[in-house]
Amino acid sequence: MLKDKTTVKAARDSRLRKRIRERVRGTPERPRLHVFKSNAYVYTQVVDDRSGTVLLTASTLEKDFRAGSKGAKNKGACGRLGEVLGKRLKAAKIDKVVFDRGTRPYHGNIKALADAVRKEGIQF
Repeated sequence: MLKDKTTVKAARDSRLRKRIRERVRGTPERPRLHVFKSNAYVYTQVVDDRSGTVLLTASTLEKDFRAGSKGAKNKGACGRLGEVLGKRLKAAKIDKVVFDRGTRPYHGNIKALADAVRKEGIQF
């Protein structure tokens, strides 16, 4: 029996997500920086997994972010998003995080975002 490509991909992503989340956990001292990439936008959350709370968010969907950029998912936009997130982390007095790339490989847009956050002084 043939399976649909999206079903196979979803099952693979589910296994990968579970394996990653077993290893990557956020604490109050070092929260988890999660990156999610949809077809149109990039979303980030800083999560404390012990208490189950979201400490900070930033995305390319935000109104003030969209006003200053042409695209919402290219490398330039991801770099700007990393800068915004780094400044918000500094304002919240968080200087160390655990990076959670989700099911996406660490290159391209995800790498641009991570490099921009590091440039703001946040340690992974």
